[in-house]
Amino acid sequence: MPKVTRLQIVTRGLTNRCPNCGGRTLFRPDARFRLNPECPACGFALERGNDEGFFLGSMSLNYGVTLVVYLLPLALLAYHGVLSLHLAAVLAGVGAVGVPVVLYRPSRSWWLMNYYFFLPHHLPANGGTGRAGPDDNR
Repeated sequence: MPKVTRLQIVTRGLTNRCPNCGGRTLFRPDARFRLNPECPACGFALERGNDEGFFLGSMSLNYGVTLVVYLLPLALLAYHGVLSLHLAAVLAGVGAVGVPVVLYRPSRSWWLMNYYFFLPHHLPANGGTGRAGPDDNR
């Protein structure tokens, strides 16, 4: 297998593809919110079962994007009188639930992208095992 470059990792992360092979296989086709345990195309372990909290970063990323991109501008518009407080509160409530749902898949993919961008040698295509181990601190 050819080596996967950082540019390929970013491109694959932004398009919800497997970081190892580039296949469109991150999520199960029968369930919107279920990550495949492994890539059907290359067998790469996507679900990090032994690493409790691995995807906590994707939740934080999702929360941060929701806060900065959606809720903060809404609060500023309400503060400056562009929106009424009642309308801003309703939009904030809807967005606080809706935006994380919409960003669920991208945030999971972005988190994998960030991890493998900084540790590309962990990808099997680059000679790694797909997971960080005690002797894998190159």
